[in-house]
Amino acid sequence: MKEKRAKIKISTKLVKRSYVAFALIIAVFALLAYRILTIQTVNFDYYQQKVINQLTTESTIYSRRGVIYDSEGAQLATNISAYRIFIAPSNIRAALSESTGADAKNYDDIIARGLSDILGEKYGVTYDDVADMIEKKKGSLDATVVRLADGESADLVLDFVSQNKLENMVLVEASSKRYYPYGNVASHVIGFTGTDGAGLYGLEYQYNSQLSGTPGKYITARDSYGREMPFEYKSVIDAVDGYDIETTLNVKLQMILREQLKATFEECQPECGAAGLVMNVKTGAVLAMATYPDFDCNDARTLDDYYQGLLDVSGYSVGSAEYNTLKKDLQTKMWSNKVLTDPYMPGSTFKILTTAMTLEQGVAKPNDPFYCAGYLQVANRKIHCYRTIGHGHLTLAEGLQQSCNPVMMTVSARIGQGKFYNYFREFGYLAKTGIDLPGEGETTFWDEDKFGVVDLAVASFGQNFRVSMIHHLTALSAVANNGNLMTPYLVEKMTDSDGNVVYSHKPETRRQVISASVSKTVSDILEKGVSGNGGAKNCYVPGYKIAAKTGTSEKIGDLDKLARIGSCVAYAPADDPEIAILIVVDDPKVGTRYGSMIAAPYIANCLAEMLPYLGYEPEYTDAEKAAMDVTVGEYRGHSPKVTRNLINALGVKCEFIGEGDRVTAQVPAAGATLSKENGKILIYLGDSAPEKNVKVPDVSKLTAAAANKAILNAGLNIQLEGSKGHSLGSEALVVSQFPAAGEVVEKGSVIKVTVRFTDGDD
Repeated sequence: MKEKRAKIKISTKLVKRSYVAFALIIAVFALLAYRILTIQTVNFDYYQQKVINQLTTESTIYSRRGVIYDSEGAQLATNISAYRIFIAPSNIRAALSESTGADAKNYDDIIARGLSDILGEKYGVTYDDVADMIEKKKGSLDATVVRLADGESADLVLDFVSQNKLENMVLVEASSKRYYPYGNVASHVIGFTGTDGAGLYGLEYQYNSQLSGTPGKYITARDSYGREMPFEYKSVIDAVDGYDIETTLNVKLQMILREQLKATFEECQPECGAAGLVMNVKTGAVLAMATYPDFDCNDARTLDDYYQGLLDVSGYSVGSAEYNTLKKDLQTKMWSNKVLTDPYMPGSTFKILTTAMTLEQGVAKPNDPFYCAGYLQVANRKIHCYRTIGHGHLTLAEGLQQSCNPVMMTVSARIGQGKFYNYFREFGYLAKTGIDLPGEGETTFWDEDKFGVVDLAVASFGQNFRVSMIHHLTALSAVANNGNLMTPYLVEKMTDSDGNVVYSHKPETRRQVISASVSKTVSDILEKGVSGNGGAKNCYVPGYKIAAKTGTSEKIGDLDKLARIGSCVAYAPADDPEIAILIVVDDPKVGTRYGSMIAAPYIANCLAEMLPYLGYEPEYTDAEKAAMDVTVGEYRGHSPKVTRNLINALGVKCEFIGEGDRVTAQVPAAGATLSKENGKILIYLGDSAPEKNVKVPDVSKLTAAAANKAILNAGLNIQLEGSKGHSLGSEALVVSQFPAAGEVVEKGSVIKVTVRFTDGDD
């Protein structure tokens, strides 16, 4: 008989639980399968890169930053040797794990202490800096401690590495840093770079991507301990060097401009500095651009003496919050390129453009008569001329030369608001000039629909609106350049490391604003104002035709109601202009404030050097030839006969003192300069010798003619500077003399006298 099996009763709850557990297991496996599928397909590249990153390390191969040249090939910005000091935290960790027993070394401490001792004082590296770097970047083979160290520091680090056997833990790599051979010259144009080598200012910033090039990579495989694997596991992506840049700047012209800005700054101590710009009117090329005070591009964060002086007298404690804030403000001010960033009221220099509009529109001719009563009633406003007693009867040409406000207001009313506004736009003031530098300021002018008759009147003589220097000289250059408005620029061409030209600038004519005939007429009026009795006589340069206009404008909105800006613009040669120059002196605090005195003479000094350098030979009039100076030769040791012949050849007089067959002394000494017209050289023979027995007369504020007479009557020679050869030169006044009045000198000594016209009309 078969035994019956007992039926096993399965709980329904248990079955349900089993199904749930099975479903969960299936879901987990499905999720894992999905995740694996995602990793292997959708996110394959991402996870592949993570694996590669764990197995490889990359080191940057720095590209060579391009060199910046002037137009003659002089290096303005280049690179010099420097050294990158870095550590390999991964190798330090590996060395620590392998260093055990009694001879175990604490590499963290050794390296942090050693590098901070060597690099601390010069580069600010601390023990904690290095220790944190080792800890936080422990998986890295490359952590920079100092990017641009000098050779001396690099040698000390290498000695430290050798002594402590740290060859794969502390490393030194040859690099380069930016160097500016001319220091302060053109600093506001060239700019400077940061510690990472990127451009922060000027051309260095504007063309940073072209100068920088493209860094390369050095890729190294490593094992599970982070150690480099053999050479076959390495690869290199070469760096692409930056482009070299040839600018339009000329170092010689730049140095001349800077020297004259420094001279006027020291003479009149303007609170807001001085700035200058030189352009080629035919192409728009910027030949020189400077602001003074300036800074050394090699040490751009250090204040120059002027700004440091302002910081020192501030009364703030060194290192205080107020001190640091003021220092940053002064740095920003020092770096400011006034030519671009500081719009100003152009004053009477704008009258050149008003006159050009007048002639182009045909509302007046150069010889048309006008009358200046010292003011002009415009609507409900009585607007004065700077010459409050009035100029009386004068022509349009004389109105420009004598800087008469009522003449300009009269002709601008004939032009009309609409056409005047359109000319202002056509001369380029209402749009950026397009110059290839950052930070160009914008013009502040009236809205066209709100430009009233009174606004027109004051605008005609350059007041109540602001333009940048680059705007203004670009527009004035159009007047000089047959009416053609050019785009100013600084970069002439770029070349790659193989010398291939990758960019070449082509001069851009934006439009013709006035006719060539009007351009010639305005230039002729301005030149006659310089060589004749105009307000820009202090721009006169013997042997050259100079077109120029001075200006003095108010600083409306300034807390100091007496604050002024003195300026002068000139271009030359007036009959075929090539270069234009503008100098602006912002808020002079010592002496006169007029552009005719604080800007015009320094433009004359610039042009006297620049024009011969550019190949323009002087063509002297008979009067200029007669007023020329001569340079004294060396006559000691010669016989009296030979000496007399040599001096006669100079065209000056000579006087022999004593007896003998050889010259034993002379006054003035060889190399001195004296007037050809009245000069006399004293020659001493035998035992005779010069004695200091002549007291220098005080000729300050005398006319040139009176000063010449006083000095000659004292038995001395004179060297005139300032208005030599000008048809009205004898009327100029003495503004300085050397040696000073009262000093006792030898008979025949040269007294250097600077004269200027002080009746300049601004």
